[in-house]
Formats: sequence, structure tokens, C-alpha cells
Amino acid sequence: QVQLVESGGGSVQPGGSLRLSCAVSTTIFSFNTIRWYRQAPGNQRESVAEITRGGRTSYADSVKGRFTISRDNAKNTVYLQMNSLKPDDTAVYYCNTDPPVRWGQGSQVTVSS
Repeated sequence: QVQLVESGGGSVQPGGSLRLSCAVSTTIFSFNTIRWYRQAPGNQRESVAEITRGGRTSYADSVKGRFTISRDNAKNTVYLQMNSLKPDDTAVYYCNTDPPVRWGQGSQVTVSS
């Protein structure tokens, strides 16, 4: 069974940066697309960024220009570089594949002054 492990979250001030990592327990070439999602308290989980096997990326409007998704096929890891963080970015961040597998535990990101 494929396992996903997210890491790299933390607490930062507005304007700060974090880099999240998503370690996948199998070759990420198995999946056409891998996405980062987030879920803030009281909200539904939403997709914020995705990357295809070919390296094509797309982003939610709310993070476009601030977040960058990338992948390291050799390490079976997908990253989310988050810059210019805002309080509205506070959420638990998850990654998942397409087709989806069992969700990981997520990584908490808190942006607060």
C-alpha cells in the first residue's frame, strides 16, 4: 500500500517561507499527477498545486506566484515551496496522487504575527 509522508510545516510570520516535502513510498512515476492540498479549520480540503509526470504545473489562484511545486523523481518526493506566506495560508497541508491513495497525516502550517 502506498504511503505518503508530509513534512516541513511550522509556524512563521507573515511574509515568511516554508518548504514542504511529500515522500511517496513508491516510484512517483507511477502517477500521472501529484497534488498538494490544504484544509483550514471549518473548511473543506482544497487543491492548491499540482504537477504532472511531465513536469507541468498548475496552481490555485490564491497561491499563484507565491507557491512552487516541484518533484525529485530519484527521491520519490514532491515539494511545495511557499513564499510570501499570509495568515490565510494557515492550514494542514496534504499531498496525494492521481488516482488517490490513503491520505497521510499532513503537515501543519501556521502563519501568524
